[in-house]
Amino acid sequence: MKKLLNTLYVTNKDAYVCKKDDNACVRVDGKDVLRVPLHLLEGIVLFNYAGASAPLLYACAARGISVSVLDEKGRFAARVEGPVSGNVLLRKAQYEVAADPTRSLVLAKRFMAAKFYNSRAVLLRHKREHPENGDSLSNAIDMFSNGLDTLGSVASREELLGVEGDAAHGYFDSFPSLIRDKEVRAEFVGRNRRPPKDPVNASLSFFYTLTSREIATACESVGLDPQMGFYHQPRPGRASLALDVLEEFRAPLIDRFVVALFNRGQRNKTDFEFDAGGGCFFSDAALKRVLDAWQKRKQEEIKHPFLDEKVKIGLLPFVQAQLLSRYLRGDMNDYPAFCWR
Repeated sequence: MKKLLNTLYVTNKDAYVCKKDDNACVRVDGKDVLRVPLHLLEGIVLFNYAGASAPLLYACAARGISVSVLDEKGRFAARVEGPVSGNVLLRKAQYEVAADPTRSLVLAKRFMAAKFYNSRAVLLRHKREHPENGDSLSNAIDMFSNGLDTLGSVASREELLGVEGDAAHGYFDSFPSLIRDKEVRAEFVGRNRRPPKDPVNASLSFFYTLTSREIATACESVGLDPQMGFYHQPRPGRASLALDVLEEFRAPLIDRFVVALFNRGQRNKTDFEFDAGGGCFFSDAALKRVLDAWQKRKQEEIKHPFLDEKVKIGLLPFVQAQLLSRYLRGDMNDYPAFCWR
């Protein structure tokens, strides 16, 4: 099993990252404030950064360490990576399946089945733990159950988009019932983005973006093309395959994590700022704290339903990328999407 390494998040706007010996060195005002051995890193994420040295980027590319650049609002800007890895025959198989409407629909249904199952499981758990919210969750739970029953008869990607859209609308209609903070809950009036308008949407968008970049890196590491998806259609600059796999993780890993941040008092409205256009995003101080919490969350273990063994949450993107590559190579008869239990 692949070892879970660390991700270095650089949130100081004045930080410059360079290579010193075999370390990633963070400098602020000409002083070294942090050194991390490169062999302990799997990724570096730079937020609105002052710069990174060419020797560092070269060393990261040579070692397979991805370097991602996000702006101060958590929006993806760029990624630096080394030569494409993997067998060209695997990518050929990936492109052939993506170009075949029937075969790509099979995979698209797998991603959606996992999304529906996991979303329903999250709502059912909350209903058991907080029966007072049962009525507000029942409609969304039923929609996901109906969606799962309907998937077998879905005959096209367009039809699948409609089924998913209805279920997602019901899910986010019920989402405020998961949040205890009345003020935060009142501001959430459904899913919105580009830009997100409230703290909950800002948190969801931020961690969806972060996780999609981790999935893209995992796909690259096993030889898959993260740009070529099966449900999300290829579009310049979009990691469509990463978005496909992200569907499996949204509810059980990201949504539950975001809800816990607010319900445990780790985040509140004062941790967010608003720009002139009404966009909501983390303050600098809050960003550091949520990233620390996210790193700790990734170290936790969960039993993988297909492998039947414990896996660190941070390794799940790599595990699913491996399973998907095995399916595309013909080593498996089906792709076992991640279903949370």
